[in-house]
Amino acid sequence: MIKKVLNYINQYEMIRPDDSIVAGVSGGADSVCLLFVLLEIRKQIPFTLKVVHVNHGIRKEAAADADFVKNLCLEKNIPFKLVEKNVKESAKQSGLSEEEEGRRIRYEAFENELMEGRGKIAVAHNSNDRAETMLFHLFRGTGLTGAAGIRPVKGKVIRPLLCLKRSEIENWLMERKISFCTDSTNEQDIYTRNRIRHHILTYAEKEVCQGAVINMNRAAEQLLEAEEFVVRQTKEAVRRCVQMSAQEGVLIKIPQFLKEDKYLRGRILLFCIEQTAGGRKDITAAHIKSVEMLFEGSGSRELHLPYHLIVYKKYDVGMIKREEMVLHGDLYKKERKEIYYVTVPSVLEVPELGKIEFTIFSQTNSQNIPEKTYTKWFDYDKITSSVVLRTRKKGDFLTINNQMGHKSLQDYFVNEKIPKDKRDEIILLAEGSHIIWIPGLRISEYYKVQKNTRRILQVCILDKD
Repeated sequence: MIKKVLNYINQYEMIRPDDSIVAGVSGGADSVCLLFVLLEIRKQIPFTLKVVHVNHGIRKEAAADADFVKNLCLEKNIPFKLVEKNVKESAKQSGLSEEEEGRRIRYEAFENELMEGRGKIAVAHNSNDRAETMLFHLFRGTGLTGAAGIRPVKGKVIRPLLCLKRSEIENWLMERKISFCTDSTNEQDIYTRNRIRHHILTYAEKEVCQGAVINMNRAAEQLLEAEEFVVRQTKEAVRRCVQMSAQEGVLIKIPQFLKEDKYLRGRILLFCIEQTAGGRKDITAAHIKSVEMLFEGSGSRELHLPYHLIVYKKYDVGMIKREEMVLHGDLYKKERKEIYYVTVPSVLEVPELGKIEFTIFSQTNSQNIPEKTYTKWFDYDKITSSVVLRTRKKGDFLTINNQMGHKSLQDYFVNEKIPKDKRDEIILLAEGSHIIWIPGLRISEYYKVQKNTRRILQVCILDKD
């Protein structure tokens, strides 16, 4: 098995002589195997090794797991670092699930232990993990990159055990009588990945195709090769139709852009958005489609995207740029205009309304929608671009009934007999021109929480409720 892993490491150039490796070791079978394999590999490739263990503070046996890893490192004379975090509390503050927040905390801890930011982070994902991730991404909708699941190398992160099945790892440890910890949550169906592992992938191996995991990993390698090819083609296409400008952001020559292959057009736009925003996590296929439709259409218009991006079209040129903002504590305030850009979770201080708290959480059957004037729930999954608090502008509308009928904000103000001199002072919660909430008056039907709502955005004006 060591030879198999060494070949895999060399294939992807994961470890080079004199590298500094930080290994994440939880104490479970996979991570303990990773540690022992790295010790064997170090006999052939010299590198420094340090172990980091993160205690999430969730399981009762977590402290015992930490002691197990610590003692193992003492026995092997390996530097050890323990990081303790309250993931439950941190997840509440971040609005992420405990699973997502735990992952973020772990990689942050690993990154902090790299020598001056240099070195590599070794984690213990195996081929079963990769197959589970492929299914998880496919069920939720994904492109080439997501369909390939976990990469052998991603930035500083390396996965030497990705060539091994979980059964190979456990058998190797048993043969050598190497002990490890057992995570009780792995046997429970509390996480989506566990349900895929216990029910879907297990069924596929038994009833659909023996060797499904191996076959899926073979497909993952081919998908990665396809992704690398598409990346090269995208870079060539970007050179043909995109121009970077420090003042204007990203400029796209629309006639040349529209000549490109339809699939490449989406990749070009995703590349341009990522270059401008510095990230792409919240960019969906719907966002990309909207930008493409804007460029295909006539006239000059604009779109608002996550990361406070604006996409313009002026004749034959498309522009993607960040709005010019100055940072004020927890809010982004646009110069010379009353616009407050919402980040979640956060508390914004708005002079006209006071302190406003924004939080996100998952819907459960036991929850009751609050019937308060200044605490409202909204379907967060229906929000696809930046949310702002602002005064009214031309073209504003809200959804007024279950048939998704629209009414202009101007007509609403007239019907409700809002004085003309007060209309420009009212602060609105909006997504583009769609008004989500007129605090103290009404919310848009479109954003109301339904039975199939997965995530809820709660907005509470603290000084009023």
